[in-house]
Amino acid sequence: IGLKSNDKSQKLILIPILAVVFLMIGYQYICPAGSNSCRFLTWDKLSGMFRQYHSGDDIYAYQEGLEEEGSSKILSKFNFTDRDLERHVDFNIKGDDVIVFLHIQKTGGTTFGRHLVRNIHLEQPCDCMPGQKKCTCHRPGKAESWLFSRFSTGWSCGLHADWTELTNCVLVANVSSKWTMTPSILPKNFYYITMLRDPVSRFLSEWKHVQRGATWKTALHMCDGRSPTQDELPACYSGDDWTGVTLTNFMDCPSNLANNRQVRMLADLSLVGCYNISTFTTGAERERGRVLLASAKNNLRNMPFYGLTEFQRKTQYLFERTFGLRFIQAFTQINSTRAASVGVGEGALRRRIEGLNALDVELYEYAKELFLRRYQYSRQTQHREQRLRRRQERQEERQRLHQHRAPISKASREEEEREIEGEEGEEVGGVATTEDYSSQVVRW
Repeated sequence: IGLKSNDKSQKLILIPILAVVFLMIGYQYICPAGSNSCRFLTWDKLSGMFRQYHSGDDIYAYQEGLEEEGSSKILSKFNFTDRDLERHVDFNIKGDDVIVFLHIQKTGGTTFGRHLVRNIHLEQPCDCMPGQKKCTCHRPGKAESWLFSRFSTGWSCGLHADWTELTNCVLVANVSSKWTMTPSILPKNFYYITMLRDPVSRFLSEWKHVQRGATWKTALHMCDGRSPTQDELPACYSGDDWTGVTLTNFMDCPSNLANNRQVRMLADLSLVGCYNISTFTTGAERERGRVLLASAKNNLRNMPFYGLTEFQRKTQYLFERTFGLRFIQAFTQINSTRAASVGVGEGALRRRIEGLNALDVELYEYAKELFLRRYQYSRQTQHREQRLRRRQERQEERQRLHQHRAPISKASREEEEREIEGEEGEEVGGVATTEDYSSQVVRW
């Protein structure tokens, strides 16, 4: 009897030990060593992941949203109003509306620009001939362009024209018929859009590009009717290009336009005398930067849409929601860039790059919060629209049923009302998903 009782007690002890071992093995399988993805993972996050994964929407937004810990976790630093967050354009591609793409160097603009001409589901797709950089993007039934960009109209306002150049040139370019629009029909709405990128990554990417021989020396930099003089914008190198430049030499040039490029290209430069810094007294450079940053923030906030290179899928979603246009294939997040291969760490080198791009760092912080809040706002709006649509469909279905059967019982009516209330009470999480593009392609 004593042996039997010992065996029984040993079995009782063995069961919890095996359970613990099983849980540890399972945890190591889900969260392998060295992974940060399961750090401080709570049951709420796990259950949220499970709901998102099985929501019927495509998986990529759940994966990207997990990395960001959800848009609902955004730390609020700026006071954005609903007017800042709500973005919807009744874009009339058959009428006279035009999308103007402000292409900032090394922000993923080339990839996004190709999406605009090759990846949008249109009644009349852009005509892209093999071997040609530009595509013809005409409105349905008209020889007029609905898109002003590098890959549709070329550099009609100059190479990588900035905000100051575009806003003073687009209409002129239209009238002169440089981009195949009838001069007598002026567009009612120009919708400016752009892409932004983390300032350190963008700066390093530009350095690598210049190191390979890029110059952009044909850029006009027009402001107040003229280009800057040699004294106003000295060259950083002698010769044809800056091939082989080291990162140190690249950072040492005080007139390098790579510094704070995103702020400069989004601001109204006429507010600070364009490139003529002599209009500012000694020590007033900080005030000049403050004016430029405020202008860039204002112009960015008033744009109907802008994207972030680090959030490709959310960029795609917001563009589609804003303009009512649909992409054929989903955007791809590529993090293995040339800039990523440059190890700057968190030390003095990174701090120096951030110092050279202090205005861009502030702008990106502002842009990132606004971007994620717009995404969250749009997802919540979409959920409300879907619930209202389902409720309306159920009401219509009940009305049809009432015409062909006896009145439903009070208990059944109360049950249906509880179901509707349950749908309305569903939590709209910040980590949301976009549409299933593979299904769309099959349907098309």
